[in-house]
Amino acid sequence: MKIKAIYPGTFDPITLGHSDIARRAAKLFDHVIIAVAANPAKTPLFSLEERVELAQTTLADVKNIEVCGFGNLLAKFATEAGARVIVRGLRAVSDFEYEFQLAGMNRTLIPDIETIFLTPATQYTYISSSLIKEIARLGGSINDFVHPKVLDAISKKMR
Repeated sequence: MKIKAIYPGTFDPITLGHSDIARRAAKLFDHVIIAVAANPAKTPLFSLEERVELAQTTLADVKNIEVCGFGNLLAKFATEAGARVIVRGLRAVSDFEYEFQLAGMNRTLIPDIETIFLTPATQYTYISSSLIKEIARLGGSINDFVHPKVLDAISKKMR
């Protein structure tokens, strides 16, 4: 059986930590959809289209990864996409409570789709999109945390 997984997130911007999780998932599953959430509750730095494009650029070398934007409920998107698994990243214990709550809700909404948790490589455990944006706003270097194309895009936004 070919298993399709979905890795959802806002990815504002996509970091090397996100990319690490996506690449790990691509080794485990036949097809991985990076599902970039519109997430109107947040005020993203990048538009949905820009975030999709940055994720596509960052992960272009991984042939079994597809990047899509979505603006509806993850349960509906995952079902329509034919996903069997939702991949979530855990950086630290502090992520677990929120992710556990999401997994429980998704299990109720879509009982046929399993949630699995992956951890990034050690050097990426402290990276978050929020920290990346804050460091960039304050003039710090984010070279070690994002793909060069993402770095260019952030630099342009911060000007």
